Amino acid sequence: MRAVLMDGFGGVEVMKVGEVERPVAGEGQVLVKVHATSINRPDLVQRVGNYPPPAGDSEILGLEVAGVIEELGPGVTGWQKGERVMTLVGGGAYAEYAVAYASHLMRIPESMSFEEAACVCESYITAFLNLFMVGGLKDKNTVIIHGGGGGVNTAGIQLCKALVPETKIIVTASPAKMGRVKEIGADLVIDFTTTPDFTDAVKEFTNKKGVDVILDHVGAKYLAPNMNSLGYAGRLVLIGVISGIKAELNLALMMVKRQQIIGSVLRSRPVKDKGDIVAEFTRTALPKFADRTIVPIIEKVFPLDQVVEAHRMMEEDKHFGKIVLKIAG
Repeated sequence: MRAVLMDGFGGVEVMKVGEVERPVAGEGQVLVKVHATSINRPDLVQRVGNYPPPAGDSEILGLEVAGVIEELGPGVTGWQKGERVMTLVGGGAYAEYAVAYASHLMRIPESMSFEEAACVCESYITAFLNLFMVGGLKDKNTVIIHGGGGGVNTAGIQLCKALVPETKIIVTASPAKMGRVKEIGADLVIDFTTTPDFTDAVKEFTNKKGVDVILDHVGAKYLAPNMNSLGYAGRLVLIGVISGIKAELNLALMMVKRQQIIGSVLRSRPVKDKGDIVAEFTRTALPKFADRTIVPIIEKVFPLDQVVEAHRMMEEDKHFGKIVLKIAG
């Protein structure tokens, strides 16, 4: 099968499309003929050598696929060959075929294309997991979502609007993306290039109450303003550390305000845990995709042969929403 292979670790030039043996579905797994996948920030981190796949998962890049079931592995029930599915994978999505656990599959609604479905599993499930299941976000809360133009962040805004419509959404974004972030539902957009310490803006917007939940992938640089912006019993959910891993923390203030800092990743969770998360997402959020309340935001669809250009677009931060790789169909 054709797949994106890497000649070592490094820049976009290490990737090339070549031939590799087709994977085989193991116990509890299915083989999916991939129609589309998407580019996610962790793919870039893995490409440079800093984010290896979990033990046993494919070394090929890619964390989510949309396609058609080609084969059922041993012990799989409740699924049939030919069904349209979307799923998380631990790796291997940049290829014509990928294996996935049956417990991680979701049926693609008839209203969705393969390209749209390829956007759902990594970004929307990450946002859903960390805002709602981990962060405990409820309607009429106030939330901060950092980096408003990326896939997880735009997904978070859309999920908030669909599932907790009375929640107030604060977003930090670059000047070029502030308008579009506002259009998809943010109540307050803060320019992080001119206001790196957003504490005062948040306090003014919330009448000094602070926010209930913060979803952050920035890390060290934002720790102090994040904690200053959290209200009593607020939760900071940390899903990335692009600005660094070390920062000072005022433990006394955290104790007095009963705040929580929660670290969270999706890829390395046990198979069963991922299955439970997918089941809750399927029950709670997937109907919003089926009825088109939520429509994935796609910046551009690239053919597999243009994977270098797709990665370069993400590296240069020239996208809003998702970047899709079309594999087949």
